[in-house]
Amino acid sequence: MAKLKLDLHEIYNRGAQIDAELNRIVEEALEKKIALVEIIPGKGSGQLKKKVLRFLNQGHIKKLYHRVEKDDKNFGRIFIHFKF
Repeated sequence: MAKLKLDLHEIYNRGAQIDAELNRIVEEALEKKIALVEIIPGKGSGQLKKKVLRFLNQGHIKKLYHRVEKDDKNFGRIFIHFKF
């Protein structure tokens, strides 16, 4: 199964760039019909993970994917599942 991966460690403090990268990875998954995207906000204080979840919860983004899964074994990882 193909999977896309986005590691946000390098841009953790650049809000606009984070949104741009999240938009890009969602669009790429849709364009290439890739059913799973892994986003790595890292563990840290949890603020970046909350930002990612808020982004994914926006109405115009939420309608694009099937579900979001927070990895129960690794707090610093989120999966976005798409249905095609």
